[in-house]
Amino acid sequence: MPDIINIKVINKSANPLPEYATNGASGMDVRADITEPLALGSLQHVLVPTGLFMEIPEGFEVQVRPRSGLAAKQGITVLNAPGTIDADYRGEVKVILVNLSSESQTIQPGDRIAQLVVQKVEKAGWEPVHEIGVTTRNDGGFGHTGKN
Repeated sequence: MPDIINIKVINKSANPLPEYATNGASGMDVRADITEPLALGSLQHVLVPTGLFMEIPEGFEVQVRPRSGLAAKQGITVLNAPGTIDADYRGEVKVILVNLSSESQTIQPGDRIAQLVVQKVEKAGWEPVHEIGVTTRNDGGFGHTGKN
């Protein structure tokens, strides 16, 4: 069983804390902290509050990712997926949702709008050099291996 990372959280919403839906789930569903239905027009985006405030341990981040069911059924996804909540952020967790469907969609109070995934963060430093190694791929990118 993996180690459990404890994250201090203040929940100012009426919703339960995010939780894993199954034992094998990687993400915890987070809910909309709104008091009335929120209509989201086609291609419209909105910042949805969750009522959650976290103290994430140093060396970790919480990623905000789309919920596959919401995307498949309503065309709603997280605009900056994955969003990152840094360890030193103490404000309210909010989710940028976008409606990619051709019809207006509605978010209800307490709807599960995204999932939160806790990840360890590795720090990197830069080493300025005059040359870098050559590979078979080298500078090939953006579809250089073909369409299929």
